[in-house]
Amino acid sequence: MGGDGTLLSLIGVTHRYPDGTEALRGADLVMREARSLALLGPNGAGKSTLLLHINGVLEPSEGTVTVAGTPVTTATVREIRTRVGLVFQDPDDQLFMTTLYEDIAFGPMNAGLSEADVDDRVHHAAHAVGLADELSRPAHHLSFGQRKRAALATVLAMEPALLVLDEPTSNLDPRSRRSMLTLLRSLGTPALVATHDMDVAWELCDDAAVLDGGRVVAAGTRGEILADAALLEVHGLELPHALRAAR
Repeated sequence: MGGDGTLLSLIGVTHRYPDGTEALRGADLVMREARSLALLGPNGAGKSTLLLHINGVLEPSEGTVTVAGTPVTTATVREIRTRVGLVFQDPDDQLFMTTLYEDIAFGPMNAGLSEADVDDRVHHAAHAVGLADELSRPAHHLSFGQRKRAALATVLAMEPALLVLDEPTSNLDPRSRRSMLTLLRSLGTPALVATHDMDVAWELCDDAAVLDGGRVVAAGTRGEILADAALLEVHGLELPHALRAAR
């Protein structure tokens, strides 16, 4: 980890897409060890773009990204991807093999693990997400909620130091949503959770940051950010249900 207790650091990160769109504009973000962070913001704020910088899918036009003391660069990206588990919003972007077993095994196999170690990782990850009995099935035969959990298993098999989750409960029915929240809380792995669901942020995270217009406009503890109704309203967000009900 970072020597100063920092797990993730983004400093002055700007990203311009080829068409000239500036999705990030000097974003600064710090995530501490052993703490989960909610990345909040309206649609179009730049949340997904920011996430893709953390494991090197995108490179910043300006600025630096550091994970556990290691700068994210072309030279380090392979190492970074063993530390950072990125789970996309749409699980079908992550599941592409013939069976669920092969999907979960893909990362460990490409990391050069032995067959026995790969098998151990697959079964451990599948058990963690409640899919140990589904390993022989194609992912596209699973329900949407199961596919969300399967996508999570593909990164858990790499035993990451940091989970990066893009809208982990989006499009889930209430029962599947509750199941996902319970699962994520049980893992014990620090997570950066990009969401516009304030209840998810309140239930899962210790800290929170608000991204709007490609910049981090506020950051602090969960209580400081999620209880600030005026701040949230300015950026198209609202109080979590737990706090609205208490007022």
